[in-house]
Amino acid sequence: MLIDLHTHTHPRSWDSFLHPDELVQRSREAGLDMVVLSEHDWAWEPEAVRALAKRHNFPVIAGMEINTEDGHILVYGMHKYVFGMHRSHELAGHVHEVDGVMVAAHPYRRQSPWNWEKEQEYIDALDRAERNPAYRIVVGLEVVNGRGKVRENSFAERMAAQMGMPGTAGTDSHAVEDIGKCATYFERDIRTEADLIRELRAGRFWGVDLTKGDLTDQAHRLSVPDDLERRWADLAAHRAAHLQEMAHRHEAIG
Repeated sequence: MLIDLHTHTHPRSWDSFLHPDELVQRSREAGLDMVVLSEHDWAWEPEAVRALAKRHNFPVIAGMEINTEDGHILVYGMHKYVFGMHRSHELAGHVHEVDGVMVAAHPYRRQSPWNWEKEQEYIDALDRAERNPAYRIVVGLEVVNGRGKVRENSFAERMAAQMGMPGTAGTDSHAVEDIGKCATYFERDIRTEADLIRELRAGRFWGVDLTKGDLTDQAHRLSVPDDLERRWADLAAHRAAHLQEMAHRHEAIG
């Protein structure tokens, strides 16, 4: 299945020009199997989501994109905004209470190198990003953002690789031209929010650039690899080792 995990509609997201019905209809025409509404710091009413899905006979799930001090975080399973969510550790507590999951949106923002051409500065930027506390509580990084530049998405990819994090793709749609540029592939069927959360938590997903190269120069993101199971297993092992290393560093500093 191909699911767009990151979209915005008007007027619930003030900066979007997309009507919800237009987003859903055009996403369906683009060949997607589901869309997730992720408005800025705002939760859809369940009845409105069900009505939208019924009008188009197309699966729609509602999430949120929360603006935190550690970057924007996509939240799945949480259906209300609570004061204090701008602090990622408090957001994590609320999401944990509802058994939800989180993904870091466009993680290159505020973390990219000032000079992209200097390799050492690029490496230093990656090391700084690695210390972002939000990345200890998310299940993945958005490595293909539909509104990101090639070098920005590639930076996000290197961040994910360095930390052993699986990568999603979301259009971050705000206008018609954004729709269908990328999506996250799920090997298993997703029918409900619970299905989506289960697969995200398990790391069984793969971000794909459906433009075939306009969004990233990472060849393995231009299609779904044949060896997904091996890649997922390698990522899980890398992630476990990385978290253990970070814990040792913290103990040494403390």
